Amino acid sequence: MKKEIHFIDRVGWLRAAVLGANDGIISTASLIAGIAASNATKPAIFFTGIAALVAGALSMAAGEYVSVSSQLDTEKADLEREKYELENFPDAEKKELQDIYIKRGLSPDLALLVADELMKSNALEAHSRDELGISEHLSARPVQAAIASAFTFAAGAVLPILVILLFPREYSVWAVSLSSIMFLALLGVVGARAGGANVIKSVIRVTFWGAIALIVTASIGKLFGTNL
Repeated sequence: MKKEIHFIDRVGWLRAAVLGANDGIISTASLIAGIAASNATKPAIFFTGIAALVAGALSMAAGEYVSVSSQLDTEKADLEREKYELENFPDAEKKELQDIYIKRGLSPDLALLVADELMKSNALEAHSRDELGISEHLSARPVQAAIASAFTFAAGAVLPILVILLFPREYSVWAVSLSSIMFLALLGVVGARAGGANVIKSVIRVTFWGAIALIVTASIGKLFGTNL
């Protein structure tokens, strides 16, 4: 029998990874484009990119860890509350499960039978999954999210920095902008493939917002024209 392939178990790290790489490319490339458009020197542009990479990776890691930890704290609090209710009000909790299954299409008798069997097997797991919506695949993992975000941000940020090294100073804005759009398109393809999503929609989504960010920051740099 052929094993079915599902993508939901990737959602935790995939979200953080795509967000990190996307932010790494857009924020670093936009900053570089803005600085380059202001007639800064090539070393200044390069070290601006390095600073953006380091600061951004650390910021992404810290932000993901804090936000996902908050989600985890909420999950733990809900589970503790559920444990208390199962210990003190088991009949009411069984009725809750029965009502959930009735709403999903089971007859009252069958819903009660299912609820009873699941309560005997693992009551907390049944309630965390069907009442609270907490499952193994969707459970918060702060460290995993922080590491994925930091590394993928750095991987995304290093791409426009390499472009600066490869192209002459006078072509910096166009080289970084066009290459970053290509990098974002590739990221859209990879993210869509990894998550089983629509490739075209994913590519359009990431390239559109990336282009907007690049245009705005390059325009600001050009407008001020500050020589660093």
